[in-house]
Amino acid sequence: MITSDHEAVRGWFTGRLPDGLFTELVEVAVDREEITVVGRIPGPEIGGEVSQAERAAAVEGRVAEFRERTRGERMAVAREAEHRFGRKVSWGAECEGARALFTTVAAPVMTRLRQPERQVLDTLVEAGVARSRSEALGWCVKLVQRHSEDWLGELRESLERVRRLRAQGPDRATDASQG
Repeated sequence: MITSDHEAVRGWFTGRLPDGLFTELVEVAVDREEITVVGRIPGPEIGGEVSQAERAAAVEGRVAEFRERTRGERMAVAREAEHRFGRKVSWGAECEGARALFTTVAAPVMTRLRQPERQVLDTLVEAGVARSRSEALGWCVKLVQRHSEDWLGELRESLERVRRLRAQGPDRATDASQG
């Protein structure tokens, strides 16, 4: 999605979200199928010193409480956004550094692989890392994402610069004069 479109989606959610739903809108991620909205929520009030396990359980409970309490509001906003932007809306919450995503889209992706690539997937299946080639491919994508986030970020920035330059190109002036 072009950045100005992404900014329009983020702006719409910023204006449309009910006051107080989140303490901060952390992320609005957009692709062809889905818009994922993640906001920060306040952490639970825990008195005194507690173990890491107790704190993690309290945060998990707070996120579950938020999810249930705000379901109606979030569904109403999602319906409007899905109609307006033609994509499903998924939600998530960040609480004390932990992120939880609620129901999200798992979109099928078709690809053709030659034998060496299929053998990589089959090895992952045979080793029990994945149950199927499809799951193995998803595992590979997550691994690449984890280890190349900086590179992917630079690539996304470069793509956006190309889109902006393309929009300013000579064809743009010709199209406007013929309109």
